[in-house]
Amino acid sequence: MEEENVVLRQLHERRSVRAFQERAVSQDVKDAVIGAAFEAPTAGDMMFYTIIDVTDQAVKEQLAVLCDHQPFVAKAPVVLVFVADCDRWYRTYQAAGLSVRQPGPGDLVLACADAVIAAQNTVVAAQSLGLGSCYIGDILENCDAVRQLLALPEFAMPAVLVVYGYPTQQQRDRPKPARFARGHIVHENAYRPMDSGELLGMYAERGDRETIEALCKRKYLSTFSLEMNRSVAEYLKNFSDR
Repeated sequence: MEEENVVLRQLHERRSVRAFQERAVSQDVKDAVIGAAFEAPTAGDMMFYTIIDVTDQAVKEQLAVLCDHQPFVAKAPVVLVFVADCDRWYRTYQAAGLSVRQPGPGDLVLACADAVIAAQNTVVAAQSLGLGSCYIGDILENCDAVRQLLALPEFAMPAVLVVYGYPTQQQRDRPKPARFARGHIVHENAYRPMDSGELLGMYAERGDRETIEALCKRKYLSTFSLEMNRSVAEYLKNFSDR
């Protein structure tokens, strides 16, 4: 492209930030970040999400513990929880006097998509305003405890937590992790299964088999991962047929 596209440049430069300056985020900037969520695509224009703006320091600290003991969550100037909300419309239909089914797994998946799309809009907006951000997937590890902490109703699940703030210089200078080559990720017209050679070659630029094994232990087979799956599976029983 002959002229630099500002949005594309900011997307390219954006990386997760886990250390913030001791600098407050003004209400105007915070409002702009949250407002960006409202411009996100949403299924049926129904906005199947609720955003919880966590301002209570005690709640931040509890979230930091529940999210796999990550202290920087409690130190972030802005903490937003994006909730996949199937409850609001369910109760709206009932308030209108309609006889409706309870939300099911498909409704929850759709709501999760809505919530994450809205969250990504705020992440892009934050980058444009000089803020750093970090997604906290660990919000799912203790799903029930988080739901109790945030007083979520039966058909509302925390989809993702995002923290925001002005990054430290060290975080600004930190290299962005490499992405996989496009050919491995973009498949044309149909899914293209990759053989063992390509799968291992895909990771070759990042490390060898030993690093794959370490990653597997640290992420896929970790206590966090196993607990997340157990916690979410338990919660999903709310969405099973009764």
